[in-house]
Amino acid sequence: MDDQTRIEIEAAAFRRLREHLMKDRVDVQNIDLMNLAGFCRNCLSRWFQEAAAERGIEMDQSTAREIYYGMPYSEWKQRHQTPANPETQAEFEKAFRENVGPPDKV
Repeated sequence: MDDQTRIEIEAAAFRRLREHLMKDRVDVQNIDLMNLAGFCRNCLSRWFQEAAAERGIEMDQSTAREIYYGMPYSEWKQRHQTPANPETQAEFEKAFRENVGPPDKV
């Protein structure tokens, strides 16, 4: 497989993952994704933002999230986010530190 074909296939797989999390599985909470997989929708939008920056494209966090969520993040949270119990929140804080870093560095 040549590099261009691989890039196109990787991009298609990423778009399908984004669609799956944005449309097919809105019930899956970010906190559960982070606790189980070490990343969440916010991580994906941050990675998108970082990839844009590497190519000289300036993008703030809210723009990257809106691109990834298909709507403003505040609207996504209102529509789809549910409260987390204290145990899940504690697991998230640990997973976040291990996978993303200290909260003040994000």
